[in-house]
Amino acid sequence: MSLYQHEVQYYETDRMGITHHSNYIRWMEEARVAFLKEIGWDYAKLEEMGIISPVIDVQCQYKNTTTFADKVMIETTVKKFSGIKLILQYEMKNEAGKIVALAESAHCFLDRDGKMLRLAKQFPAFYQALCNEEAKE
Repeated sequence: MSLYQHEVQYYETDRMGITHHSNYIRWMEEARVAFLKEIGWDYAKLEEMGIISPVIDVQCQYKNTTTFADKVMIETTVKKFSGIKLILQYEMKNEAGKIVALAESAHCFLDRDGKMLRLAKQFPAFYQALCNEEAKE
C-alpha cells in the first residue's frame, strides 16, 4: 500500500468549478509512479531494464467532487498480480476522509519490442516485489 497526495490545480477544474473527470486518471498515474518508486522499482529503473508496462484497462467511479486547492490522498494497492497482468486499486479521499473516487488500472509487461514478458523467469526480483505487495492485501 502506498499513499500519495495530489493538490487539485486550477487548470484541472472545468467551467462548473469542479475537477474535470479526466484528471483522476492522470492522478492514478502519478500515484502508480509513486507506488513503484516506494517499493524500489521506479519507472526509470524499469525502463533501463527494458520493461514497459502499458495500461490495458482503466475504470473509475466518481463518488464526490473535488475543487481547486483540495488535497486528495490516493491509496494505491495491488489488487491482483498474476505475473503477467497487474491490477492496481486506487482509493481517493479528500481531506475530510470522504471517498471522492474508486478506481482500478490493469497493466501488462512488455519488452522494448512489444513482446510479453514473464516476470517470474526474466525479472524475478521485480516479480517477487509485486507478489509481496499483493500478499499485504
